[in-house]
Amino acid sequence: MTARQVQLPPSAADAKWADKAVYAAGAVVWRLVDGKLRILLIHRTKYRDVTLPKGKVDPGEMLAETAVREVHEETGIRVALGVPVGISRYHLASRKQKVVHYWAAEATDAAIRASTFVPNREIAALEWVSVKKARAALSYPVDLEILEAFAALVDDGVLRTFPVIALRHAKALPRSEWDKADAARPLSDRGKRQAKAIVGPLRAFGVRKIVTSDAVRCVQTVTPLAKALDRKPVLTEKISQDAWEDGVADLRSVVGRRIRAGKPAVLCSHGPVLPALLSEIALATGTVHGSYVGSAADLETGAFSVVHVSATNPGSGIISIETHAPKV
Repeated sequence: MTARQVQLPPSAADAKWADKAVYAAGAVVWRLVDGKLRILLIHRTKYRDVTLPKGKVDPGEMLAETAVREVHEETGIRVALGVPVGISRYHLASRKQKVVHYWAAEATDAAIRASTFVPNREIAALEWVSVKKARAALSYPVDLEILEAFAALVDDGVLRTFPVIALRHAKALPRSEWDKADAARPLSDRGKRQAKAIVGPLRAFGVRKIVTSDAVRCVQTVTPLAKALDRKPVLTEKISQDAWEDGVADLRSVVGRRIRAGKPAVLCSHGPVLPALLSEIALATGTVHGSYVGSAADLETGAFSVVHVSATNPGSGIISIETHAPKV
């Protein structure tokens, strides 16, 4: 009996165990070979099956960093995540439900050359195949559903994308405990933990450019990320709360520059500013403003929304938005 087979509903005695889902993450890894799309499949040694790279979440991890880590561990290839392509759910032999989140992820030529993969006790082989051959080769219907979601994006002309990430600063000291200028209010101890916790997930989306409000709590939020990337953040009052409240903010120029650049970037700002920031991203990409834009702006401290935009036609509208929050 494989780990993927669906089990019968649990008995009353087992119900307390069944509600403890096992979370995992993975990716549909793709590349172009002579202009033709190829998908990466893994042949697992133990189960003698063909599936997509994925694995369980480690303690303290967020799903996006799990996906990147597992792809690298199973294939030797380092990827940055693109658009989400679905969630699969099935039951394990233990009767627990397994929930797996998937993203599309391009394997660059450099990443493939750098791979040190060799067949091992877990993975017997890697295989690059067409979407058609992947449909025939995959061992499980849940994997086929993820592949079809990916294929639909390809059919829509959405293969390469880049993220613009709206980040709300981490938890700051309460105003009641701070008697100086609000812009100088620093992070609390919890906020500092949040700032460290989001480094992995933000790196998972390939972030290279960091733009932040010049308020201390925003600058401190992106400092761990900047150190990890060895990049100097761009500080600007254009997306600060003070400028927003004074009516002199300039979100449009900041967002427009990031869309024109077409590179993965994070914009760190404040709760009251985020709805307008997300609206400007929608406007810059020709997206019809919907409730989902407002929902993406409703972030708790330290949380962020990843806005995926077409790299070849950024004016075609937002492809998808996903929101992540640290567990601290």
